[in-house]
Parts: sequence; structure tokens; C-alpha cells
Amino acid sequence: MHIFDIFSIIGTIAFAMSGAFVAMEEEYDILGVLVLGLVTAFGGGIIRNVLIGVPVTTLWGQGDLIMLAVLAVFVAFVLPMPWIRHWKRTEVLFDAIGLSAFAIQGALYATDMKHPMSAVLVAAVLTGIGGGIVRDLLAGRKPLVLRDEIYAVWAMLGGLAIGVGWFRSTLELIVLFASIVLFRMLSVHYKWKLPRRSLETGDIHIGTEPKAERVMVRDQTP
Repeated sequence: MHIFDIFSIIGTIAFAMSGAFVAMEEEYDILGVLVLGLVTAFGGGIIRNVLIGVPVTTLWGQGDLIMLAVLAVFVAFVLPMPWIRHWKRTEVLFDAIGLSAFAIQGALYATDMKHPMSAVLVAAVLTGIGGGIVRDLLAGRKPLVLRDEIYAVWAMLGGLAIGVGWFRSTLELIVLFASIVLFRMLSVHYKWKLPRRSLETGDIHIGTEPKAERVMVRDQTP
């Protein structure tokens, strides 16, 4: 099995279950759970294909992955509650695994098609975060990937590493995969954030946001 296929399988399972659990949190019915799971698993890849010139219809040639995603969604739906609570405690890890796997997959797609570096970066980022953005929008949430701890940056750096040719062999790609997962988890643990500016106060926050400021902003919200 090619390393590309392994990354596709890992990302599909991780994101399909992530979408399913978000749907259940919003109390969607079984059809809604299935739709949100599939959208999370394949949404990023579809957006990527549109932008880098891969026919969207190639999705229908991935019957095995689609069935795997459907199976993952139904497994998530019938899991006992103690298992689901355990999953929720490790959800960030599986989300990081999906991000890393799909970012690398998207970058490999673009480089194999001889696209320029800009396209490689876009492919890596959108494949890694596109499904999560669509999932959150369909669930009526603000996309976490654009306001949470550093997220898309790790996908971008992974795409950059592949685009410049630093990681190409199977072993190198595995190291890159583990590195993206590690740095994503570190950013969650230490609450690393990109600079942000509040229009309410005019202040620019760099790095972690102090707890007192978070409370103050929340208390000012109507």
C-alpha cells in the first residue's frame, strides 16, 4: 500500500468520526450524522480538487474510502456513551491526526501535478482544514480552525516542507506526519495563538490570551 493511501485512510476515519460526533452534539438525526461525517471527511478534498484542477468526479472513484467513512460514522453513532466520552477526551488528538494526514495528502497531490508552491500550500491547507470548516458551518458553529489555537499554520508548514522537497520518501513523510501531530498537540496544550485584535478594545493580543481578558470580553457580550 502506498503511503498516500495510508494517509487517506487515517484522515478519512478521523474526520468522519469527528463530523459524526459534532452532529450528535447538535442532536441531528441519523441522516444528519451521516451527512456531516461524510462532509467532514471529503469536503476538504473536494475544495482542493476544484482549486488545483482535479476533476471533482474522482470522488466517485474512491468507493472504498466512502464506504470506510460510512462505516466510521455508523460506528460512532452506536458506540456506548462511556466510549464516546473517552473519545471526546482524545478528540483533539484524532483531529490532529486527520489534519496532518490530509495536509500531507493535499501537498502530495499538488506536487505530483507539478503545481507551483502557492498551489501546494493552498492544497495542503484546504485539504487539512476544509472539511472542518464546512462541518462547523453546517452545524451552525463558528469555524474553530480559524479562531482556536494555531491550527492551519501546521498544515501550511507541512505543505511548504513537501513543496521544497525536504520530505519525499516514506520514512520522511512519516516523520513529517508525526511532527505536525506533535506541534498541533503542543499548540493546544500551551494554548499558542496567532496575533488577534479586538474591535471592542482595540488591543492586539499576541500569543496566549490572558484568562482575565477572556472573562472580561465574554462578560461584555450581550
